[in-house]
Amino acid sequence: MIHINILILGGTVFLGRHLGEIARERGHSVTLFNRGNHPDIAPDIEQLHGDRDGDLKAVQNRAWDAVIDTSGYVPRIVRKSAKLFAQSTDHYTFISSISVYKDFSKSRLNETTGVSKLEDESVEEVTGDTYGPLKALCESAVKEELPGRSLIVRPGLIVGPYDPTDRFTYWPWRVMKGGKILAPGDPEASIQWIDVRDLASWILEMTERKQAGTYHATGPAESLTLRTFLKSCAATLNPKVQFQWAEEGFLLDQGVDYWTEMPLWIPKKVNMKGFLSVDNSKAIQAGLSFRPVQETIRDTAEWVKSRPSNADWKAGMSAERERELLEKIREK
Repeated sequence: MIHINILILGGTVFLGRHLGEIARERGHSVTLFNRGNHPDIAPDIEQLHGDRDGDLKAVQNRAWDAVIDTSGYVPRIVRKSAKLFAQSTDHYTFISSISVYKDFSKSRLNETTGVSKLEDESVEEVTGDTYGPLKALCESAVKEELPGRSLIVRPGLIVGPYDPTDRFTYWPWRVMKGGKILAPGDPEASIQWIDVRDLASWILEMTERKQAGTYHATGPAESLTLRTFLKSCAATLNPKVQFQWAEEGFLLDQGVDYWTEMPLWIPKKVNMKGFLSVDNSKAIQAGLSFRPVQETIRDTAEWVKSRPSNADWKAGMSAERERELLEKIREK
């Protein structure tokens, strides 16, 4: 295996954290550039501190074989970094998102599908509406500054230990708690996600090969339904649980927020079936592989046990709300 010197922009939260750890395991030299907000994370990895929007002094007079940008959201700021590193690195990876697409009404979107655009490209506020178009502009900035030397990675939902969003974590946690569980919508709905460790390992493999181009990075390789996933959670963590499936109309009538209050659920009504069924064949052909679903479930469950009991959950349904809805279903 080759040895390379890697700079990770970000690197202390979730994907960046795993990239740093796995890169070290693969024998690479690793440096993190961040604002220094998490000094207790990765203390054994060199960290340079600064602000991407105005304070890049710490990285200006050094060179790296590869740069991996995990923290770019605003095109102007991403271009500034890409322009600087175009002079000091051979390869630049930008972590984008499948949210760049403007139309998710069709399944199996591929990397050539049209992306969203902003009417005013000077907008820099990152919101639910601007996140995708801004990421698309960031991609363009990177490709323009490093033509032929950039890897654009568009992940779907990233899951696993240290996930700050809780969109996946809610389900292993809820299954561990036991009892009757409210399950949303169509049991046969397709879902996609990728274990953060599989994503990080593949990004590093692509970086080692200096692979350029744009790739979807989500999984698994085969089709996965919501029912199959929840049954896997039960089989892995708590076989005694029972799932009470609630129809889409009922959940919407009750004001249940999809994707957040009910993670992994997107109603058919919103016409976004493509969001959880993109074409990942290009990345698979380039070596992307996936650990067993049960392993991701188990490891996420083990990690969530280590969180404080009063941790602030970013997604998922409260116990009180779930009991209320289950009772209404029972009364029906």
